[in-house]
Amino acid sequence: MNETPVPGTTREVTAAAAFAGMRRVVPVVFKAACPDCRGRFELVANALRLAIGGSSRTTFYSFTCPGCGTSVRKPAGDRIVQLLSGAGVRTLRLHSTV
Repeated sequence: MNETPVPGTTREVTAAAAFAGMRRVVPVVFKAACPDCRGRFELVANALRLAIGGSSRTTFYSFTCPGCGTSVRKPAGDRIVQLLSGAGVRTLRLHSTV
């Protein structure tokens, strides 16, 4: 049933209709490097963790190097926080107890 919407009215859209033209979803990948083994690689969102603290010193992202297994922690500025959180990276908000 193809109905023409009447101006000023809303129309419900099913999930199936909204995604009808999509064929597949391409996962977001991030380029990363390990400071220990100097390996360079790409990681998907679920391989990263983001911790947002009360300051730039307590805001960081982390991952495990797929090459050497080292746990890597790097600072995350505002732009990195936006990119990672927007891509679905699991985020932990750290709260001060002071």
